[in-house]
Amino acid sequence: MYPNRTGTLAAAALWAAVATLAAGCGGGSSEPSTAASPPSAGCPAVLARAKEAVARAERTDTSWNGPTTGPGAVPSKTIVYVAQTMTNPGVAGVAKGVREAAAAIGWQVRVIDGEGTPAGIQAALSQAVTLRPSGIVIGGFDPLLTAQQTTRAEAAGIPLIGWHAVGAPGPSRSPRLFTNITTKVEEVAGISADWVIARSEGDAGVVVFTDDSIPFARNKSELIKRRLGTCPGVRLLATANIPIPDASQRTPQQVSSLVSRFRDRWTHSVAINDLYFADAAPALRAAGLPGEGPPFNIGAGDGDPSAFQRINSRRFQAATVPEPLTQQGWQIVDEFNRSFAGRPASGYVAAVHVVTAENSDGATSWDPQGYREAYRRVWRGE
Repeated sequence: MYPNRTGTLAAAALWAAVATLAAGCGGGSSEPSTAASPPSAGCPAVLARAKEAVARAERTDTSWNGPTTGPGAVPSKTIVYVAQTMTNPGVAGVAKGVREAAAAIGWQVRVIDGEGTPAGIQAALSQAVTLRPSGIVIGGFDPLLTAQQTTRAEAAGIPLIGWHAVGAPGPSRSPRLFTNITTKVEEVAGISADWVIARSEGDAGVVVFTDDSIPFARNKSELIKRRLGTCPGVRLLATANIPIPDASQRTPQQVSSLVSRFRDRWTHSVAINDLYFADAAPALRAAGLPGEGPPFNIGAGDGDPSAFQRINSRRFQAATVPEPLTQQGWQIVDEFNRSFAGRPASGYVAAVHVVTAENSDGATSWDPQGYREAYRRVWRGE
């Protein structure tokens, strides 16, 4: 996801408490008025479609469907990767891919860490522009935070490529990016909700974890809830609005409250980023809940190594919708090569994938097959 990290009250009193919390600190959880409604008769058509989509997304034997043609390698280029923060596993994973691909094509790469603060990111991008590289990567932050620096880069003729820089994949006019690399938020949100529908056989009580202070995250959670709402047997119990920077402090308390309120009605969770489940695990464990669920948790986020570890060990996370981080690093290098050669962006967008303990094969990242060989062939002019 785009910046990563990331008793017994009457109903009226509960609503008031939620409203007060939201107004006072910008977070909390909201409970729909239908939370206590009995389940409907199910959703056979929606369930069948969800099962089909999830089965397709869980496949690991798919062949490369990205670019197989393009310009040969343009020689002697230097790329600067400006990272939102290298402590963000998604940002760091893409940086690894950029380094690997640059070595394969024969370019130089420098990584500058913005250290997660607006001032640090602005300073990092300012340093990158001063270096006058061939191209700059906007690694996981909103270019609007660095409007002055991006304007300088544009004036200097330095192309910019984003990773999770704006909400949609492909070229961007405002801010001006040659292209932006990301999966489609609609597909990530949809498949995570489909997984809940399919996993529960259309009968679930769901909590959605999000950060409403980030427009992209808010949009993703709304898309998740909309898809969940297509199955009447899936009840949205609450939306837990926890700002990502506060997640480690606030998630355990919020989860304890949710367990107390919903008990065994809480069967599934969807989070806009896997990190919420790292912070939820201690509270779920303290409540005596089994690591293998319920609640069965899926992250609609980057798919960082800790998420894979929780999934593989069946400890408080059952699935994730990961980005192919290393592959996206290679795509960034290929897109720069197209820019340097005067060609348009490839238009390639990676398909969504769902990782579970059954299909991960013990891996700690999603690294599809075939892209390295395909890009090397393109760059060799084959």
